[in-house]
Amino acid sequence: MADPAEPSLRLGFDESRTKVILRAQPESHEQLVRLAARFSSGSQRGSLSAEVDLEDFLSHLTLLNQWHDPSGVMFAPDLMALAEGSVRDSQALASRLAAGSQGRDVTGDVPPDDVLVRLGGMWKAPLTEFQIRDTAKLLSLTHGANFSVPGAGKTRTAMAVYAALREAGMVKRLLVVSPKSAYEAWQEEGEHCFTMPLPVRIFERRPDNEAEVLLVNYERLHRYQSELADWLSTAPTLMVLDEAHRMKLGVRGTYGATCMALGPLARHRLILTGTPAPNGAKDLESLLSFVWPGHGRRAVDKAVAGGDLAYASKVLRPLFTRTTKNELDLPPVDIQVRSVNLPDAHRKLYSALCEKASDSGHPEQDELARMGKVLAYLMMASTSPALLEKGLERYEPLPFHIPSSNAPDTGSLRDLMRNLPRYELSPKYEAVLQTVSENARVGRKTLVWSTFVRNLTTLGGALAKFRPAIVHGGSIDRDEQLHRFRKDPDCMVLLSNPATLGEGISLHHVCHDAIFLDRDFAAGRFLQSLDRIHRLGLAADTTTRITILLARGTIDERIHRRLGDKLEFMGKILDDPSVQELADPEEEVAPYGMDAMDLHSLLEHVGAAKHGE
Repeated sequence: MADPAEPSLRLGFDESRTKVILRAQPESHEQLVRLAARFSSGSQRGSLSAEVDLEDFLSHLTLLNQWHDPSGVMFAPDLMALAEGSVRDSQALASRLAAGSQGRDVTGDVPPDDVLVRLGGMWKAPLTEFQIRDTAKLLSLTHGANFSVPGAGKTRTAMAVYAALREAGMVKRLLVVSPKSAYEAWQEEGEHCFTMPLPVRIFERRPDNEAEVLLVNYERLHRYQSELADWLSTAPTLMVLDEAHRMKLGVRGTYGATCMALGPLARHRLILTGTPAPNGAKDLESLLSFVWPGHGRRAVDKAVAGGDLAYASKVLRPLFTRTTKNELDLPPVDIQVRSVNLPDAHRKLYSALCEKASDSGHPEQDELARMGKVLAYLMMASTSPALLEKGLERYEPLPFHIPSSNAPDTGSLRDLMRNLPRYELSPKYEAVLQTVSENARVGRKTLVWSTFVRNLTTLGGALAKFRPAIVHGGSIDRDEQLHRFRKDPDCMVLLSNPATLGEGISLHHVCHDAIFLDRDFAAGRFLQSLDRIHRLGLAADTTTRITILLARGTIDERIHRRLGDKLEFMGKILDDPSVQELADPEEEVAPYGMDAMDLHSLLEHVGAAKHGE
């Protein structure tokens, strides 16, 4: 017979502090099995114990009401503190959404006029009016989201939130999860914002207990989840996800699952991204689920259920702050879409590739993966089909010279593809050379974007007289190349890809011209890339010019239209006309972020190209 004073159910953390262990008395075995099964992540560890992911447990605390002996449930003290905090968060979230729907202010909000005082005597950095406004709102929220456009100074705003929370004794540490490219910005802000620079450390194998600010990139999260959980639990911490769209898959992705596991251990949570919903409401749902586990997802689901995105933006507005592009008062960006015609041999090869793609049969479940490869092939082929022919080295540049002969009428397509640079100059390469040369002649540096490294290395040779800097995922001297582009007056061009340099780097003080040789379906990445040279700090008389190259009759045109659709969606969900303006530059014209609608557009294009349409 069990001791009546003994709890029938004990709840506590596992060793990683990211799961909850449920332990029951022998006579409660069947009830334990049923309770664990009600949690989506619940599983048995033994006959008398089960485990549940922490985020799942906190999101569904009410399931404990179904335990047969409610008075016999005992929490470990640290887990109880988290559970009580989760309940308070839920109540605060409900209250804020209710007030927003009724047009009421929430009592207890921090007035913007109080922000500078709350930062404390160690703060020294200037804040813009909109940064003060955003800081005040984020301090008013238990946890927060800053969806301000890239270049609005979200890093400084986050530092201000941390300074105020630290001054109030609510946190002692800051954990920043970000791409490596953003480390520089956080290190600089840690030094420039305070009279005594903050100890900022980059996470290696173990957290530095002497660090006040710890930086870790998304790729390392999963491997060191337990060590980071310990660091979060040692002292009250503000956890920031910078470029938070990296975990937009939520629990369905490796980055998102680890963020969701670590999030509840932080005293305060904050996400930063200028592109919170590049592919639709699911992205926004995952981000807000990190900020408010369980409750964030339900709030977004409810808001967008009717399909009215203007309404959804209004409903969700109490949960985030956003500075729009227009509020930055930047000089306008001039976006030019330049279409080029494919030469005869180039067109012949492109059509053959489309025909091959449409004829290859694969099981339906492999379709997206297969078409991801097809997309990459067609994106390369829109610039030069010769890119598809493997070189002796991984990033071997294509031969680049003025063609001296015409393509033969006979011979295999494979030979034609391999030898194409002998017969025809890629019209996109030609356009890049022309634009870079014109810019250099008047002393303007140019940033050239391409998804594919072989385009970068090929153009690196073709633009040799402009002493190009080249930065891609395989670069070992990335910082040196960026320094050269910024400081060397003879270095007139930087060649890079959005996956490597699309986030966290500021080039707007030295460069005001960018060319997109190609783009994929990732709308967020495109916006991030635009903002490397068009961001806070530009002089009022600066002219920023963006050139988008499209090869007529290729996948380029489909991608252009789909990006327009996605940018329009983001503009509506964020109630931000400036995003929508970027979606429709037609007046200026005489896998790769691919979702289901992108796939449909790709298949449509392949089919049309096969039939010569």
